Amino acid sequence: MALELEGTIRQKLGEQSGSSARGAWVKQEFLLEYPDGNYTAQVCLTAFGQDKVQELQKYQVGDRVKVSFNLRSREFNGRWYTDISVWRIAPAGAVAPAAPQAPAYQPQAPAYQPAAPAYQSAPAAPQAPAYEAPAPSIDDMPGDDLPF
Repeated sequence: MALELEGTIRQKLGEQSGSSARGAWVKQEFLLEYPDGNYTAQVCLTAFGQDKVQELQKYQVGDRVKVSFNLRSREFNGRWYTDISVWRIAPAGAVAPAAPQAPAYQPQAPAYQPAAPAYQSAPAAPQAPAYEAPAPSIDDMPGDDLPF
């Protein structure tokens, strides 16, 4: 997962270097101040590797930059440590190259559009007469005509 922050470099910490089983390494940490709602916040980011440290050297304290980074956590002796590893630093407002995108969907009018009907609507159904005969009552029924 790649994340981005835009802010001002407030402090550059010293370079650190060493060697491991994988070979020599170098890193440099720096503080980035960024807007967080009504306030500003600071975060310490790490430029790891000679190429990232050289990229960080292009910028001075007070420069506005856009930083792309990854978050990583690891456990050591029962404690968890989180690294914020920078993989791109660019001047603020610079547009990062984007991956090509498919053209946006634009609905088009259908090829066939039926014409308006040439006929008129059917005349209204005849209305029932205002007078209706009353329903027969029980008194009007013939006597006992049940079959059982």
